[in-house]
Order: sequence, then structure tokens, then C-alpha cells
Amino acid sequence: MAARLAAIGPEKRCSQLHPGPAEAQRPAAVLVLLSRRADPTVLLTLRSADLRQHAGQVSFPGGGIEPGESAVAAALREAAEEVGLVPGSVSVLGELPASRIRVSRFDVRIVVGAWDGAAPLRPQDPAEVAAVLSVPLSRLADPATRVTWRHPRGVSGPGFDLGDLFVWGFTAYVLDAVLAIGGWERPWDETRQVAVPARFLPPGG
Repeated sequence: MAARLAAIGPEKRCSQLHPGPAEAQRPAAVLVLLSRRADPTVLLTLRSADLRQHAGQVSFPGGGIEPGESAVAAALREAAEEVGLVPGSVSVLGELPASRIRVSRFDVRIVVGAWDGAAPLRPQDPAEVAAVLSVPLSRLADPATRVTWRHPRGVSGPGFDLGDLFVWGFTAYVLDAVLAIGGWERPWDETRQVAVPARFLPPGG
């Protein structure tokens, strides 16, 4: 997978993400952490409903890149601060192309890593992370899980309906790309549209 990371990026599938270097207004990094298992999982978090940005949404661990810090160092540091991940336990596979999130004006570097998935992870600050999630890629690739989300403002994109959780927006676009890169993607009905549930929308939509 590491050799294929540069071959495709979320910008090829997402009209809301602008590809480009993470050197503009607000550089940030997220960690896409995959477990080394027969049925690999990906680490996700449920953000606190009280946060100012992307409240109540399913996301990757991540945050702002500090001055002089690399994207890899930032992604690993944020994962340690948010869920207690030990940075030394992660093998960095590479990066997806940087993408810009319009709504929060972040230029995001997407770091992909692998680990054994053995150590328990938990929210380090409940005010920021409400829950830590480990989702099998096979479940994300299941055609029954795949949907096209529809935002009240009229935009739409690839999403994942996990029953009690709904993944849309930036996180869903990245997962969509990861499934394609890793060869896990399966054909699914892109005409199946689902409105983003209100609990996963920020206040005011």
C-alpha cells in the first residue's frame, strides 16, 4: 500500500477539498491508522458535541501543525494527546496529497500509518474526544454500509452509514480513497442518498 499512496488522493473524488501544500492559513495533519490484522481496522474518533469545529462528527485523530513540526510528528503527537497512542508503535506508510477543508480553512496533511492494534486506546480529554472507534475496513467496504450523503445545503459525497454512527465529509472522502488505494473497495450503489443525521451536523447545520 505504501507504494500506491501517491497515486490517488481525496481531491479526485471530492469537490469540497482543494489539493495543495499545507503552507497556507492553518496547516494541520491527521493520522489514518490501520491495524495489521487479517481484517484490518481503521482508528476513528467521535468528537465532542461541545467543540467549536466539527462538533459531534466522526474524524481521524489530528490537529494543527506547530511551527517547525513535520506533518508526521504532528499527526502522531495529536493521536497521543487525543487517544493515548504511543507514537513509537506506529510504522508510517506515507502520505496522501494535502487537502484543504473549506469550512474550517485547514490545509490538511493526511498521514497513513500501521500498527498491531493491540494496545487499548481511550479518550484522553472527554471535552475533545467523546469515543475511540476501531472500525473494520471490511465493514466500511460493505455495499450495505456505503451511501451518498446529502447535506442540507445541497452538497453531497460518499459516506458510510454504520447504524449508530454516520461518517461523512472530509473523513468519508479520505476513507473512500483509502479503500480504493488498498484494494478493499467493492461496487456500491452511489444513487442511494441519505441525509446527514442532525446529530452529526454542527449547530445550525
